[in-house]
Amino acid sequence: MSRSAHPAGPRYADVLPEGHHPAPPADLNALDPRVWSRTVARDAAGTVTVGGLDVGHLAEEFGTPAYFLDEDDFRARCRAWREAFGPDADVFYAGKAFLSRAVVRWLAEEELNLDVCSGGELSTALAAGMPAERIALHGNNKSTEEITRAVEAGVGRIVVDSFQEIVRVAHIAQKAGKRQRVQIRVTVGVEAHTHEFIATAHEDQKFGLPLAGGQAAEAVRRALKLDGLELVGVHSHIGSQIFDTSGFEVAARRVVGLLAEVRDEHGVELPEIDLGGGLGIAYTSEDDPREPHEIATALRAIVERECAAAGLAVPRLSVEPGRAIVGPTAFTLYEVGTVKELPGLRTYVSVDGGMSDNIRTALYDADYSVALVSRTSTAEPMLSRVVGKHCESGDIVVRDAFLPADLAPGDLIAVPATGAYCRSMASNYNHALRPPVVAVKDGTARVIVRRETEEDLLRLDVG
Repeated sequence: MSRSAHPAGPRYADVLPEGHHPAPPADLNALDPRVWSRTVARDAAGTVTVGGLDVGHLAEEFGTPAYFLDEDDFRARCRAWREAFGPDADVFYAGKAFLSRAVVRWLAEEELNLDVCSGGELSTALAAGMPAERIALHGNNKSTEEITRAVEAGVGRIVVDSFQEIVRVAHIAQKAGKRQRVQIRVTVGVEAHTHEFIATAHEDQKFGLPLAGGQAAEAVRRALKLDGLELVGVHSHIGSQIFDTSGFEVAARRVVGLLAEVRDEHGVELPEIDLGGGLGIAYTSEDDPREPHEIATALRAIVERECAAAGLAVPRLSVEPGRAIVGPTAFTLYEVGTVKELPGLRTYVSVDGGMSDNIRTALYDADYSVALVSRTSTAEPMLSRVVGKHCESGDIVVRDAFLPADLAPGDLIAVPATGAYCRSMASNYNHALRPPVVAVKDGTARVIVRRETEEDLLRLDVG
């Protein structure tokens, strides 16, 4: 039983009753390396540093709230995934987790591919110089304009998601005088979330074509007949924040079964299989994610075993980590504004950001960690709820945490593991200004996504 709902939604985990709180940590000043990025540490004065830079100086230069992204850690995680899967597999970074032109350049330099799911993400990728053949386009309702742009740019694959899209992509490709490489996204009746998977009733969703009822097989049949398409494989995605490979095992068995069916009916062995992403990270010390090499070894063994049983050659494997790469590499820095004690309940710590820069707690009831980073403290731990400044009772950043009892306005606190989906899902609720993303590396900090200004907001308001 978990303490909060699953990040993909409350129905995916049991929720402990209100009032059940974690035990205070043994040391409020400790920074768990599983949760914080790799260059985060406390200096001799007790101030947290990242990339060799003091958070107090960073706050003075860039303001708060702000996301600070550890470039060395990001690049190291890219290399770990690429090396784990090796040259005969493909690693596509899922751009929806966080995307900017600087990140695209890092990906290109670290030899990863890129998965985009909108015209805006595609434009960012191309503008930053990612080779089009290393880009995959996803989405359940791609517009004609998005498909046309992708085909004309020469993206390496389009993951088609419906019968209508099969025809649409083929028509656009033929009109452009091209043959577009595509994969078909299938729903395999497996839904994996953290340590559990549900093998029934997951065809009821907007993504993909279900294996049940023969829709996926019919999609393959139609794609193989169209001159504008080169069908290269199938794609499956089974969930998010996954910590084990049980669900992948069931998914791979069913996808390989489809490949065998295609071979038997059409005499074609499709050369690629994409098992998607969704691999988990540590948001708190209770989370225990697996390392890339462990995941790679397990997924390869699963696919090889299932292909051997079906008498198929092993297809080229692809995976799509997004959160697993960028999530742990960033933290959000806030300044404490008010500290409000409710005797017998908890203390509310209000910061200068909130649900506009991290919607995941309000949206998913997600768990986060938090620490006082501008100094150390020997004060007793106090049960706290870190909240934002928005006019919304659900504006919660960290639902249950222990912070030092001497916390005061002006202190800096930081929430780790905010690299994925926080800036991507940020909003202008209450006309808040979205924070900057600042990359830090070797004692240098630079803005890669600037802070919004009131002029930005007014520029969009045509009056």
